[in-house]
Amino acid sequence: MSVSVKERLGLSNLKHPEIRVNPYPFYAQLRAQDPVHWDEELGFWVLTRYADIASVYQDPRFSRAQGLRSGYERLPESEQTIAEPVYRCFSKTMFYSDPPYHTRLRGLVSSAFTPATVEQMRPYVEQTVDSLLDAVQANGQMDAIAEFAYPLPILVIAHMLGLPAEERGQFKKWSDDLFAILGSVPHSPELMEGAARSLHALTDYITKLSEARRRQPRQDLLTALVEATQDGEQLTREELVANMVILLSAGHETTINLIGNGLLALLQNRDQLQKLRGRPDLIGSAVEEMMRYDNPVQIAYRSAAQDVELGGKLIRKGQLVNSVLAAGNRDPERFSEPDRFDIMRDEGRNLGFGLGIHYCLGAPLVRLEAQTAFTAILHRFPELTLAAGELEWQEHPIFRGVKSLPVEF
Repeated sequence: MSVSVKERLGLSNLKHPEIRVNPYPFYAQLRAQDPVHWDEELGFWVLTRYADIASVYQDPRFSRAQGLRSGYERLPESEQTIAEPVYRCFSKTMFYSDPPYHTRLRGLVSSAFTPATVEQMRPYVEQTVDSLLDAVQANGQMDAIAEFAYPLPILVIAHMLGLPAEERGQFKKWSDDLFAILGSVPHSPELMEGAARSLHALTDYITKLSEARRRQPRQDLLTALVEATQDGEQLTREELVANMVILLSAGHETTINLIGNGLLALLQNRDQLQKLRGRPDLIGSAVEEMMRYDNPVQIAYRSAAQDVELGGKLIRKGQLVNSVLAAGNRDPERFSEPDRFDIMRDEGRNLGFGLGIHYCLGAPLVRLEAQTAFTAILHRFPELTLAAGELEWQEHPIFRGVKSLPVEF
């Protein structure tokens, strides 16, 4: 769907089902016509070029913390009262903070979340992938979201953190409720109230669990976070809860959509699927291309901490800036034939996991899960095909993924 009038190039177009199905022509039009675009309707800047987005990611004049605050202040007063605890919680995470606070938080969390810690998870990830596929193999079909991509990451992170796996459905609900209100678009009071309730329940749960780990430490990530020390400091109770929320939630949403979007891309590009079947050693570059081609996280935002000129436009201090990562990942100035899915592409880093100091701490775990998942699926199901029927896409403007992905094998 092409948008004909410049004034209509705003992100509210993402509400249209036909654009949600395939937003990339809209992004391309926005990038070509007005790459540093003032969205009059929603009152923020929209960036769609790779170079502009990369510069904002690495420019300390753009604030992640103030971006979160700006998103909160855009809410109606009645909603601010309900949402305040949720936004305060997110402000205590490395995800939504700036140096020097961000430096302290990331140092403490990363000391517990090391590459070695992730690598130790490989046998459990492989075992979990196999057991999920065992459960559906005899059926000859599965919903790749509900029966595979959805349970895999929550089982893995629950195991890693030392949380009871049987309660994963409850964690997912809490996570969904919290992340449903993020972004720079209006939300219903019901969503706000659900997020506040879930935060209260999750805080209570994690607090009790972390106290139990202090009394009886285990060999798990929660114990490591509880005991993490840097320069004599530890995470406060609020910081521990907030960063647990991020570890539980952000990686879960990303992994679900990476597996769903990546599998869909392979099934819609059979030449690439056959290439990966014949060359399993390409799994690493294939997963990176899936992140670039149909990014699970489409938009990230910052706030200008001072006046900044970008692309010939003056961004005023305090104004919100939305970086459309998915548009940057399809920028022809950065990637050759960007609308082509090519698992052998070798053109440097895409924006899928971010850049700079906020580069995704969980990227190694997401890569491990996705690479293990695709390797197993392609090995087990040589006749894998997409089942007939229309796909329905999520409505959330930040996350991109199908609600269901029926496949046959």
